[in-house]
Amino acid sequence: MPIVEKYAEGTPSWVDLMTTDPEGAQAFYGALFGWNFQTNPTPDGQEYIMCTLNGSAAAGMGKQAQEQIDMGIPPMWNTYITVNDIEATVAKVDGAGGSVMMPPMEVMDAGHMAVIVDSTGAVVCLWQPNQHIGCEIANEPGALVWNELIDNDIAAATTFYKAVVGLDSVEHDMGAPDPYTVLMNGDAQVAGVLNPPMDSIPNHWSVYFAVADVDAAAAAVTELGGTVMAPAFDIPEVGRIAGIQDPAGAMFWIMQMADQSSEG
Repeated sequence: MPIVEKYAEGTPSWVDLMTTDPEGAQAFYGALFGWNFQTNPTPDGQEYIMCTLNGSAAAGMGKQAQEQIDMGIPPMWNTYITVNDIEATVAKVDGAGGSVMMPPMEVMDAGHMAVIVDSTGAVVCLWQPNQHIGCEIANEPGALVWNELIDNDIAAATTFYKAVVGLDSVEHDMGAPDPYTVLMNGDAQVAGVLNPPMDSIPNHWSVYFAVADVDAAAAAVTELGGTVMAPAFDIPEVGRIAGIQDPAGAMFWIMQMADQSSEG
């Protein structure tokens, strides 16, 4: 079902973009995914932009912190994992080999968040929902469809997420030289883990958005000022994907799911 009412603990549930150009990002993603936008003031004087699809929350975005810009950190999409008790979850991080970048904080009446670094150096956010569950719409064109950890030490990463948020892992033979690791929440597949295609790529969480036609969407990216970093290719039984960089430099993926691929 594309409309979501609740996320189980350990499930990636929200994504947001921190960018140097929120206005440009709204123009780009609005045209690409059909999003509408609502700008909300925050207690620290900044603005947080809610991106909606068909009236449901699909993602967020905001202005990247100047400190990150000064450090040379590019604009990026962040992944949030739902937890039931954020204080208890954060308390497990150090013992599992990670570190806490930002301790739990209340985000008005939306929920509580924290930012952690896993045992392999990848940054991920934790989210304990109150009024905001995360993405209210998923798995349809214009909405989040998958989250993937790019990691050069898959064994260490899976051990960390098992210890901190209770996720199991399984390997799938995808016809590639290495199997694809999937993080499991019970019987549900909630995220993937993949070795970086190049050694220079740091460990990080990446996001995938669904599109109806990946080739048409990739062509639109170029017209809108973005860049196709990985031309569209097929993954058997999964779909057709392409790697995209938005005009400000944030990376993400678009996916035409397999059941749609067979129609076109």
